[in-house]
Amino acid sequence: MKTNLKNIGLVLLASIALVSCSNDDNDNQNSAPSATEFANIRQTALDNLTQEFTLVAEDGATTFTSEKGVQFTIDGACLTKNGNPVTGSVAVEFVELFDAGSMLVTDKTTMGRLPNGDMGLLVSGGEFYINATQGGVELDITCPIQLLIPSTLTGGADNTMTLWDGTIDEDGNLDWDEQEADPVGQNGVFVEGTALNAPYYAFFNSFGWTNVDRFYDDPRPRTTILAEAPNGYNFGNSAIYLHYDGEASTLAKLDTYNDATSQFSEHYGQIPIGLECHVIFATEEAGQWRYAIKSATIAAGDVYTFTMGETTLGTEAQLVAAINALP
Repeated sequence: MKTNLKNIGLVLLASIALVSCSNDDNDNQNSAPSATEFANIRQTALDNLTQEFTLVAEDGATTFTSEKGVQFTIDGACLTKNGNPVTGSVAVEFVELFDAGSMLVTDKTTMGRLPNGDMGLLVSGGEFYINATQGGVELDITCPIQLLIPSTLTGGADNTMTLWDGTIDEDGNLDWDEQEADPVGQNGVFVEGTALNAPYYAFFNSFGWTNVDRFYDDPRPRTTILAEAPNGYNFGNSAIYLHYDGEASTLAKLDTYNDATSQFSEHYGQIPIGLECHVIFATEEAGQWRYAIKSATIAAGDVYTFTMGETTLGTEAQLVAAINALP
């Protein structure tokens, strides 16, 4: 009789454990946000970083200074609305991203298109969004926008930087394409002088996303890596990023997801073997960020797995600070 009671007790304990594990899994699934909730927290982060200005078209060239000291000039005489010259007041939006933390919470990474169509990491001298509207209608511009960018914001001047145009692809990734050489020399980027702290001067003739960049240069052999999010999380309601140690103004993204294997992938095979980096999982929970950060040294074919127990719940400011504190 004692043996039977003991066995019954063990069975009950095992059953409780199984139910508990099942409930934990269900709790993880139930706490996972919708794709809309995850998109909303990213949009909130972008809204928080959007600066607003006003110009009067008849005033001609108007120069603004951003919160980080970037000077940008828009000539009101070059603005058009539905093909017609603009008069009166114009609303201007400006976003500047120089650090990996801000790039992560807005999902504006530095991934540029290689000549073969693959995506590789870019080292950024600054990502910028500029838009002009009047009465809610987006305007066009017929002459270059000018930017004077302090190179000290990204570690000093680099004469190999070029200009890149940003577009949002069907999966929501911001992809960068290098601007073609301007035959008349109106557009482009250059460094004034030879001093390390010399500023960048950039000229481009369209609104939207623009980046001062060059490809990350590393001679080591490269590989593809995979990552797995906690149960219930996928490409729609979470993201996995890669921070290269020593490159504060860069952020890569595992930008594809395999529904069959539930794995995120950097599928281009562009990650240097031996790279010291941090792999970052990020999602939304109750209006805050839930995230985990793993240090790693890349080996061929690595697979990184995140569990809910490894994650932290925090504000946007806390997540940005955690990313920007990485080596």
